[in-house]
Amino acid sequence: MQLVNNANTWILNHFDTAFNYTSFFMVVLCLIIYFSPIGKVKIGGDNAQPLLNRYRWFSIILCTTIAVGILFWGSAEPVYHISSPPSSLALSTDADKAAFSMSTVFMHWSFTPYAIYTIPALLFALGYYNRKQKFSLSSMLFPITKNTDHKWWGITLNNICLFALVAGMAASLGAGILSLSGGLASIAGVANNAWLTGIITIVIVASFTLSAATGLLKGIRILSSINVAIFIALCILVAALGPTRELVGYMFAGLKEYAINFVPHSLSTGAFTDKEWTHSWTTFYWANWMAWAPVTALFLGRIAYGYTVRQFILFNWLIPSLFGIVWMSIFSGTSIYYELQEGMNLTSVLQSKGPEAIIYSVLNDFPIATILIVIFLISMLISYVTAADSNTEAMSGISTEGLSPDSPNPPIYIKYLWGIVVGAVAWIMISFSGIDGVKMLSNLGGLPALFLLMLCCVGVVVLIIRRKKLL
Repeated sequence: MQLVNNANTWILNHFDTAFNYTSFFMVVLCLIIYFSPIGKVKIGGDNAQPLLNRYRWFSIILCTTIAVGILFWGSAEPVYHISSPPSSLALSTDADKAAFSMSTVFMHWSFTPYAIYTIPALLFALGYYNRKQKFSLSSMLFPITKNTDHKWWGITLNNICLFALVAGMAASLGAGILSLSGGLASIAGVANNAWLTGIITIVIVASFTLSAATGLLKGIRILSSINVAIFIALCILVAALGPTRELVGYMFAGLKEYAINFVPHSLSTGAFTDKEWTHSWTTFYWANWMAWAPVTALFLGRIAYGYTVRQFILFNWLIPSLFGIVWMSIFSGTSIYYELQEGMNLTSVLQSKGPEAIIYSVLNDFPIATILIVIFLISMLISYVTAADSNTEAMSGISTEGLSPDSPNPPIYIKYLWGIVVGAVAWIMISFSGIDGVKMLSNLGGLPALFLLMLCCVGVVVLIIRRKKLL
């Protein structure tokens, strides 16, 4: 464990700037692509018809990407920021603390993370469908390489990013396990220990591997539609039963702060120069999204067949980001309210029971607490199953020779194997390191993915310049 900790520290000290600038540049690229002539290009060619209608497409995108994260961190993260803000900031009033906390969760859960997913996913979609390249991570580099066989370097790239995704998926699974165990401990009074987390791990891994085994777009299509409906129901219930007026105020204050500080916060400059804080939060998040992004991009690109590039940006970047802002306004805003105005002392809960206990402490104060907690637990389980389903499908795909649009399903046994590997890594890390283990996994997985995503940024620039020759 000391070796992992040392590696984590080294990554943060040497590559934090690269994580920050690459993430920021990907946001800029999303805007440029949307308004560029490339936006009119249809993925799969002019005659391609969509695989999914727009609602199902959006629901799969949302549940494949940051759904587990917003459930786990939505209520817990602002409590951290209120109790331990950056030393470089002076937050003298509760209003300042609320605005900073809300703007920070907007930063971590909206436009930047979705840009990190969108750029490689778009490149893969165009490479796979329009340029007829292989089902490989190397296909997303088609603007800067003429080699369609990819040979040894393509295999090497796939293997490196498989490691990154195993780490990223295990980190996300670890957060999900902690949240589910905290919920069961809250409503059933069971002991929250390694045995409970082990049982939960087995249930989750069995669920997502069985869902993945049903084939492309079958299990995940059903589960994601159900889950988005649950998300909407939770938002409405919590907003209606909670401090609605205060939530609206927090949202507008947070959006103002977010807009003003977007550039310095993204680049860790100005008032955001506290390295210890940025390494623990902003850089951790960028590393986490990057760990997921390359292999997740294969799935997101694969289901985009029949839509234009402009529609791709809209549904993969803009709309999910706006949903993230709404979700965080409700759940983060509720935590902020209880911490600053109701005196619930969520900081004490955080220190004594961990971040997984925050949401349940908040929901326990609602009139229909048990119902809300049960709905939340169901959503947490479905969220990870849908996210892991799509990524297990993609991981199995690049582990299989000859996968193509005409033969899209890899062997079932490969899906089971990847599911077991991810589950084992997640359980080991949370058993020995808890939430710190989750963060370390994110950073370790994000480093190799960083270099691929930097090349993707170069590829987008080349694609914009040489559009007529490449598409």
